[in-house]
Amino acid sequence: MTESLRVSEDDGAKEADSSTGTELTLGVEEELHVVDLKTRELVPRAPEVLDQLDEAHFSAELHRSVVETNTPVAATLDELRDGIVSLRRRAIGVAESLGLGLVAAGTVPLVDLDSLPVTPTSRYRRMLDEYQMLAREQLICGAQVHVGIPDRDEAVSIAQRVAPALPVLLGLSASSPYWMGEDSGYASVRSLVWLRWPTAGDSGVVTSAADHDALVADLIASGTITDPKMVYFDVRPSAHLPTVELRVTDSSPDADTVVLLAGLFRGLVLRARQDYRAGRPIEVIRPPLHRAAMWRAARSGLEGDLLDLPRSPVPVPAAVAVERLIAELRPQLEELGDWEQVFDLSVQALSRGSSAARQRRAMTRRGRISDVVDLVIADTRGGATGIGPDGQTVPAGLTPYSAAGDEAFPNGDVMPDYQGIVNVLSALGPAGLRRREDAKDDEQRARGITFSVAGEAATRLFPFDLVPRLVPAADWRELRLGLVQRVRALDAFVNDVYTDRVVVKDGIVPDWVIDGSPELRPSGALVSRPGVRAQVAGVDLVRDGEGNWCVLEDNLRVPSGIGYAMQNRRLTESVLPELPRPDDLLSIEETPRLLLRALLDAAGPAAGDNPAVVVLSQGPDDSAWFEHRMLAEEMGVPLVRSTELVVDEGRVHRVRNGRKYPVDVIYLRMGEDSLVHSPGANGMPLGPSLVTALHADTVVLANALGNGIGDDKAVYAYVPRLIEYYLGEKPLLADVPTYLCGIPEQREQVLGRLEELVCKPVDGYGGDRIVIGPHASPEDIAAVRRQIRTAPHRWVAQEVVDLSTHPVFDGQQLAPRHVDLRAFVFTGSQSVVAPAALTRVAPAGSMIVNSSRGGGSKDTWLFG
Repeated sequence: MTESLRVSEDDGAKEADSSTGTELTLGVEEELHVVDLKTRELVPRAPEVLDQLDEAHFSAELHRSVVETNTPVAATLDELRDGIVSLRRRAIGVAESLGLGLVAAGTVPLVDLDSLPVTPTSRYRRMLDEYQMLAREQLICGAQVHVGIPDRDEAVSIAQRVAPALPVLLGLSASSPYWMGEDSGYASVRSLVWLRWPTAGDSGVVTSAADHDALVADLIASGTITDPKMVYFDVRPSAHLPTVELRVTDSSPDADTVVLLAGLFRGLVLRARQDYRAGRPIEVIRPPLHRAAMWRAARSGLEGDLLDLPRSPVPVPAAVAVERLIAELRPQLEELGDWEQVFDLSVQALSRGSSAARQRRAMTRRGRISDVVDLVIADTRGGATGIGPDGQTVPAGLTPYSAAGDEAFPNGDVMPDYQGIVNVLSALGPAGLRRREDAKDDEQRARGITFSVAGEAATRLFPFDLVPRLVPAADWRELRLGLVQRVRALDAFVNDVYTDRVVVKDGIVPDWVIDGSPELRPSGALVSRPGVRAQVAGVDLVRDGEGNWCVLEDNLRVPSGIGYAMQNRRLTESVLPELPRPDDLLSIEETPRLLLRALLDAAGPAAGDNPAVVVLSQGPDDSAWFEHRMLAEEMGVPLVRSTELVVDEGRVHRVRNGRKYPVDVIYLRMGEDSLVHSPGANGMPLGPSLVTALHADTVVLANALGNGIGDDKAVYAYVPRLIEYYLGEKPLLADVPTYLCGIPEQREQVLGRLEELVCKPVDGYGGDRIVIGPHASPEDIAAVRRQIRTAPHRWVAQEVVDLSTHPVFDGQQLAPRHVDLRAFVFTGSQSVVAPAALTRVAPAGSMIVNSSRGGGSKDTWLFG
């Protein structure tokens, strides 16, 4: 219920003269809860704080438990942030001298409703008398963003045009999971409380300033409100300023989140103003859908789905919705000079997750609601709160948490191997680590360490967490033996599938598992010479809560991650040089040489004594383009696209500056379908002529076409038997218990336990279409049930693995996240396991680690 951001009419006049977006000024009104630092309860002591602050930038609110700050008018996001932080610092200084804390969050959990009177002005007393419960329970705080728009007709049109993006802004701000001492189940319960007011929410269709004023006049005439300031539309032309005002967001403990919201809103305003001036029609979202989208944002925050309006009513992951909005606004953000800052802040926000989720984690650690209050007080102050070794709340620094099955802090104890790392991180503290994260981001940009996601215009920095993961020497020795064994058996299996299929004749694998696989390709039979088909294999491993390793997936097609694993080590060495490095830590620098050796060994008889190797990529549009460039450079071989290759007289050649150079081995870093249809250097499709060269055995593809059959999730269930069949050995690595829905007895068991199992399509990659039963909605369970019944051979189910967790730095503190490990096996004349492995990190509240689904990565310290 913010009433007053001070802005001069001169500022508005200057804005009116501008025809670009660069003069769209900004201001923010923040509402801050006042809490007692001893009891952590909300208290009606705001007047004591306000008595020592100037009226120009601080004011009272309906409840005496709220202090409002009003920033100076800002031209840039940096100026705005300075204003926010400066006002917070001044108010917090006064509050703490009185034994009080200030909280920038939608709600605080500890409330005694009877002890919280409204501010004793005639206006607020009248509101209490009229609105009763609504006024008494208005114990919420929001952040309002103003953008200077002096033309009120423009302001009204802008308010209408920005509406589809509001759910994303609400989700980003979500900071109010608790209400009256209880977990509400929502990320922003504040928005639900707010919507109880009769004039809150969507305004409906308003065509002009005159129409807006007539609507306000009608509301006053109805007796519902008494003055224009009580119009609480989601976005409105301000009742007292020459601005358009955003009113949907929670107050945010992190000042950077407020800056991000302001940057996005200003970009939306500029785009809306451009559309208005160009005479483009308003894209209207039907009110029930808009309400549904706002409800979903309040429910989910950043940890669930958001509706993908205006494209579609179908939900998408919140990270996808945020990234799409930012990509759409890139032209306006660049015009405003805000692009890089908004992009970086969005990456930070998505990496950390919502304040609501962080509050719930604080509650989970010890079950104490006071820990939640301590967290938001510290976040508002700009510090961090953690749980100390004896369970106490500590005001700053980084401390271990307690999580069963955690690799570094099992049950709150620091594993000895991690003690040196923890000492360094604790000494740096949250602020120091945030500075190191900034340095890491700068280095990633300088090196181009990025990846892309299909459908997104912008590439992302490859997500990287600063806390390294340690794999003990004893574990790594056992894993290396098991990995080599597994890959040898799978390579033998794929060779067998595309030749005699004795594995079927001998009854080891049913024929329907192979023939029904979407990854069985006729092209797999093009390799006429017996030999290695999977020169580069990736095996995804997980560790359970008891410390046991098992294989989750195999990757024999185009496994990625080698270059990112190497760069993660180099980033750690660059931005955290003080971390202690044990003598038995394996160097990653031998990895390119080992990879090249396997590729050279793959060359056929036609290659002679000096085989020519190239790395084949789709180019900058490929999600792993950085890795392709890096590996080619470090191996000292050319990086090519299909348009640089031609087949002449049955030999593949690389065309460069009009000259042709023979190619003997192609390290294939693109999918089979893309390869077959890509144009060659002569403008003709490369596929048919490449088939000729493969038949003639003048070129080798590493990895071979058709290898996806080895990745099939149904084949996975038979790998232990394949190891015994082809190698005559007992499996060294465990698998996850797997059920094949193509087998009637197993299918019925799966259908009866869908809520307990993980269901996967046999050809899924990167977490695609996985349904984790214990975390799935009834709708998801029903959908996968229909799909299994329709095409049972296309689905498998697995027992849920109690995945280990590992600490990450979430911007404020150390927090547990689920992790997996991708190891790489290079096979030439012999198989070797690369000394570089990629730890992938799931987002908060998730078990899916894929980077395109919001996951991250870590430097992995292998010991040997």
